[in-house]
Amino acid sequence: MPDNANNSPASAHAQCSANAQHIGNADHAANTQHTRHSQVATPDEMNPEQSSTLSSEQASVEKQKVFIIGLPRTGTTSVSVALLEQGLKVAHMAFTKQAFMLADAISDVPCFSDYRQLDGLFPQAKFVYLERDMAKWVPSMQMLLGKMLPHLEAKSGRFHPIMKRSFRHTFAIDKVMGPADEAHLIACYQRHQNEVLAYFHNREDFISLDISHAGSLSRLLQFLGLTTDCPTLGQVTDRAFSDSQTKSAPSQISQEGTSQAKAAVQSLPVNTSEHGLDFPKLNAGTHVAAWHEYKHPNKVNSNSAGPQSRKFFDYTL
Repeated sequence: MPDNANNSPASAHAQCSANAQHIGNADHAANTQHTRHSQVATPDEMNPEQSSTLSSEQASVEKQKVFIIGLPRTGTTSVSVALLEQGLKVAHMAFTKQAFMLADAISDVPCFSDYRQLDGLFPQAKFVYLERDMAKWVPSMQMLLGKMLPHLEAKSGRFHPIMKRSFRHTFAIDKVMGPADEAHLIACYQRHQNEVLAYFHNREDFISLDISHAGSLSRLLQFLGLTTDCPTLGQVTDRAFSDSQTKSAPSQISQEGTSQAKAAVQSLPVNTSEHGLDFPKLNAGTHVAAWHEYKHPNKVNSNSAGPQSRKFFDYTL
């Protein structure tokens, strides 16, 4: 989870910009073959600037969206960063209607719980489900819940209501004694996966990826109709490395210097191999704030305010 969960976010290379324009101007006919049925907010996130854009829900159907509907700890941050580097505007979590309007791609909350409703609102959207080996996902999710559970409590928790709703819906955190128990998490993962795969069965606007597999980024870009030669992909490591990460590894810095410490603390390679492009590895281990630390002009504020202030969509789960 990035540091944008509370109530209270330079121009890209020409080819990357063309990629973003491609998403916005995707051919309608090709995408309507199916009938659609300790996270502390930064000051700019607590008081997002008003911005003018599409002013009605109906306008949303005119622009293609990409929804990343994998569960937390399946690589949503890595995918979000990769799409930023392709020139897309990306929201990692979106709590307002305006954030959905501004972004080309949205991941994490509430996409993994609300994909059916979003499918109805955005009939030209494409959906990306993320898989992860269960033996790696369960301990990673347990670690995340260990940090998040106090803030997901219905009344006293400080996380955004949309965040709380998504986690209640998918992980039943208000209905079980041990929401981080291994058996419970496995059941939640499998139920979510089965429901997603059943809902999108034989849909051409859906893809399932494991970002640890070789060439997975190339597969995603091909699915979205984007090029794979965006030069800024190679800059992921430098931009994602922050002062906070530097401070977390003083021994490496003193012994090796800042450049070597970057690799030691958070190596984020984007590999180009015979199999194609691979995703940068972000939020590895116990790290949960890489999105907040990653600086990019195309990031969309999760709490963006627009013509209807910070109103969310009217649907219910």
